[in-house]
Amino acid sequence: MKIAQLETFTDEFVCFVKVTTDSGAVGWGQTSTYNADITATVFHRQVVPWVLGRDGTDIQALIDRVEEKEHKYPGSYRCRALAGLDTALWDLHGRSAGKPVVELLGGKPGRLRAYASSMKRDITPQDEARRLVALRDRDGFTAFKWRVAAECGRDVDEWPGRTEEIVPAVSRALGDGIDKLVDANSGYSPPRAIEVGRLLEQEGIGHFEEPCPYWQLEQTKIVTEALSLDVTGGEQDWDLATWQRMIDLRAVDIVQPDVMYMGGLTRTLTVARMAEHAGLPVTPHSANLSLVTMCTMHLLGAIPNAGKYLEFSIEGADYYPWQQDLFLGDPYRVVDGHVTIPAEPGWGVEINPQWLARAAYRSATLE
Repeated sequence: MKIAQLETFTDEFVCFVKVTTDSGAVGWGQTSTYNADITATVFHRQVVPWVLGRDGTDIQALIDRVEEKEHKYPGSYRCRALAGLDTALWDLHGRSAGKPVVELLGGKPGRLRAYASSMKRDITPQDEARRLVALRDRDGFTAFKWRVAAECGRDVDEWPGRTEEIVPAVSRALGDGIDKLVDANSGYSPPRAIEVGRLLEQEGIGHFEEPCPYWQLEQTKIVTEALSLDVTGGEQDWDLATWQRMIDLRAVDIVQPDVMYMGGLTRTLTVARMAEHAGLPVTPHSANLSLVTMCTMHLLGAIPNAGKYLEFSIEGADYYPWQQDLFLGDPYRVVDGHVTIPAEPGWGVEINPQWLARAAYRSATLE
């Protein structure tokens, strides 16, 4: 199964990758979103040369090869580009075997509980409460996440008093029997995070995400040890040594790798196994409805230490216009607060040909 061609289809936000073997078998994947045009350049410059013409059977061996050949360039962009190769190869393997990726991982298709994840901070507490309650009543969600603090805010809120207002407003509006989560996006120092955490505990919120600057693991550990709710994090991290340190420190109660930031499913599985060994659950970050959420669905359907739910972005065209019409059909249909892991081969989705026709195209072919 020699890799004969690697193609990219790119706009500013999304880069889909198509892998074709010498037998004509095909798989589709995606690099991480945002600045995808830059990531596509990294893909062709620093991934393609090391894998084109190689056997595509052993995904881990190809990932290792790229990392070793590009050892002077570790970092986010290399991993974002690697994700395109990795996810395309998993799709290729699934399509070739006639099985969904979840089955290749030892799991099975089926329903998966989702939590409705709000990305907005430019929204009043009252409006946020109204829209989340509407989603609860319409789509049957039983778990919700909303935003507190300001992103990397150094203890300065999005506007004065917003956190103290939105926490009880949304929590009380949603009522009992709902799992409630908040995300601070690296917004607080440990003392302020603990203060906010006490408020969260009083209001029945059980998940406090990225309370301190994510790169300051010792700060997060202070908060984790001080609070009884779950402190979570890891979405930004790609370095396996950092992941091992985070887990060894018990800096968080729940780990949240992002499949695309990590460099694909293979490297994310490594983190999941680290967490399993330490007895920690995995609730990945999947904050948009590109391919990242579908890959995460397959992952959660298979790993033994999967968390309680899938992160599911509720933002539409007003917030994420670029994620519209990426796929044919409706692979992310929500019924009673659940989505369905596809039973079709590979990832079980088909990319919209009209989107591909508009995208910037580049191809590398084995000569």
